[in-house]
Amino acid sequence: MLYLDANATEPVRHAAREAALAAMNTLGNPSSTHAAGRAARKLLEEAREAVAQHCHSRPQDVVFTSGATEANALAIHALGVGRPVLTGTTEHDSIRAAAPDAVPVPVLVDGTLDFAALNALLTMHPDALLCLMAANNETGVLHDIAAAGRLCAAHGALLHVDAVQAIGRCNQDWLALGAASFALSGHKFGGVMGAGALVTRKGLEINPLMRGGGQELGRRGGTPPLPAIAALAVVLGEPYEAERIAAYRDAMEAAAIASGAVVMGAGAPRLPNTICLALPGVRADTQLIALDMAGIAVSAGSACSSGKVTSSHVLAAMGQGELAGQAIRVSLPWDVTEGAVERFAAAYATMAKRALRPQAASA
Repeated sequence: MLYLDANATEPVRHAAREAALAAMNTLGNPSSTHAAGRAARKLLEEAREAVAQHCHSRPQDVVFTSGATEANALAIHALGVGRPVLTGTTEHDSIRAAAPDAVPVPVLVDGTLDFAALNALLTMHPDALLCLMAANNETGVLHDIAAAGRLCAAHGALLHVDAVQAIGRCNQDWLALGAASFALSGHKFGGVMGAGALVTRKGLEINPLMRGGGQELGRRGGTPPLPAIAALAVVLGEPYEAERIAAYRDAMEAAAIASGAVVMGAGAPRLPNTICLALPGVRADTQLIALDMAGIAVSAGSACSSGKVTSSHVLAAMGQGELAGQAIRVSLPWDVTEGAVERFAAAYATMAKRALRPQAASA
C-alpha cells in the first residue's frame, strides 16, 4: 500500500516507538509515591520539560491530554467562559463541536482568513476568544497567525491556535505570535496515538474539563498515557524535510492537474505535504474507492468523521459549491519516497479517465 494519508496520522517514527517501549517498561503510576511511582513521575516530567522547551513555554504551562480534540475542548472550556467565541468557518470539527454557538469568521476563496471580517467582528466582540487553526487539515492552507495575534491583542481578545497539522512541519513560536494557548497531538507528527497537549502562556488559569484525581496540577484528571506522552516528547525534535516533501507534493499536484483535477487553496501558503484535489463531476467516495483498489490510501475531508465520506464544510466555506463533495485529500508522510510520485500519478490518471468516461459518453 502507498500511504498518502499523513494528515490523519503520520507513520510512527523510530524514536517514538523506542520511547514508547521504554515507557511501557517503566512500572508504576506517576501519582504513586513509592519508588516505582517516582520513576514513572520522573519520566512524565522529563517529557513535559521537553515539550515546554520545544514550544517555548514553561513546563507548568503544559497540560497533557488524550489528544488535540480534548486540548481544543479544554481551551474553549477554560478560556471561553464569559466570552463570545469566534471560530473560522474552516475549523476542525473538534472546535466546531466544542463551540456550537460560536460566531463564524469567513474565509476567502483560497481558504485564508478574511481579516476585514475578523476586524469587524472583534470590534463588535472585543472580549472574544478566537479559535483559529494554524494549518487546515483538508487543504493545508496556512493562516497568518501573527496577523491574527496582533488583531486580537489590539482588541483585547484571546487567541487559541489549533496547531495540530503545523507542529512538526512548519514550527512557529505560537505564544510569541500572540496565542494565549495552542493544541497539539502526538500522532500527527510521528508519535503514537493517545497523547496531546494544551500549551498556554504564562499565568493563564485553566479550569479542568475532566475532573478526577488532581493530575496535571488539577487541570486534567485521569492517569496520563505515559508511553504516548514519552513518544510525543521525543518526536517534537525530529527533523522534517519540508523542501523534499514539497517537491514531491508539487509533482503529484501537477500530474493530477494534467488529469483534470482542480487544486483547492492553490495560490495560498500551504503545508509542504498537503494537496486537496477536486475532480469535477466525480464524487469523492468514487475516487477513494478507485484509489484504494489501486493500493493507494488517501482521504476525503477530516479523519474524524467516523469513516463517513461527506461533503466538505471546509470547501463549502471557501465557496466551492459542488466541488465540496468531489474532493480528496492527499497528504504525504514524513517517510515518503520519490517512487510515490510516479505511482500516484499513474493511479490518479487511470482513476480520472475511467470516472470521467461516462460523462464524456453521455455528453
